[in-house]
Amino acid sequence: MIITKQYRCIHSASCQCSKGHLSEDAIFLVFHNLKWNPKLIATLSCVCKWFDDLAKRVLWKEFCRTRAPKMLCDLQSTGSHVVDGNWRALGKLLTYCSGCTKGGLFKNIQNPVPGHFVYQTRFSRTSGKSFLLPQCRTDVLYVSDPCEHLDQGEEGDLGFFRGVFKSFATSKVRKMLISKGANLHQTEVCPYCKAKLWSMHQAKMIPQSASCRLGSYEDYIEYFVCLNGHLIGNCTLLPLSDSEEAAELE
Repeated sequence: MIITKQYRCIHSASCQCSKGHLSEDAIFLVFHNLKWNPKLIATLSCVCKWFDDLAKRVLWKEFCRTRAPKMLCDLQSTGSHVVDGNWRALGKLLTYCSGCTKGGLFKNIQNPVPGHFVYQTRFSRTSGKSFLLPQCRTDVLYVSDPCEHLDQGEEGDLGFFRGVFKSFATSKVRKMLISKGANLHQTEVCPYCKAKLWSMHQAKMIPQSASCRLGSYEDYIEYFVCLNGHLIGNCTLLPLSDSEEAAELE
């Protein structure tokens, strides 16, 4: 296929794309053949603002549709053409475990745990119900299996999990957080969309079923929800035999 038309980058005077850009259609076909590789999309986004804009509007959207088609169909079933927080944020949530920094969101963790790329993660709407109080379980929440970071010294075996609400702006969880007068975190923001965060622990909105679902100690689980409905959490995992007993109790 011969590409004749090119587009000059008009976003940045320092852009290295001095010879212009290929058309969006050509780039779309390239990444379609690359199976919407998220690492390559992220790399392309760093080239210049033109590519970053294209990735946000098109490439991350197609990646999300390919990676989690059933979840995306459900999240968009209300008619919204874009999920809360934008496509890039959702793409990052699907593929990236945020870890934690020392003195960051999770106060029970003394040593930093670096974030990392995750090749495959299962997100479950059924599991999401376990993270909601009974009066909020008509909300739709997809939550990942915990990303296990084993043998973390005094902290033991840690699990990091993440999730996303459907139509968070109209959810019962959001209404309850507001009615409780829950405060937004003063310094930390969502690692996926940079929005401010509510602590579900401080709002006393973490049910016992969450620790049972994760296979974790009940007193060592905490999660946050951002203004766009992204959930990030951490827990201390039980030994395997104990976690099996917790699952039976659930």
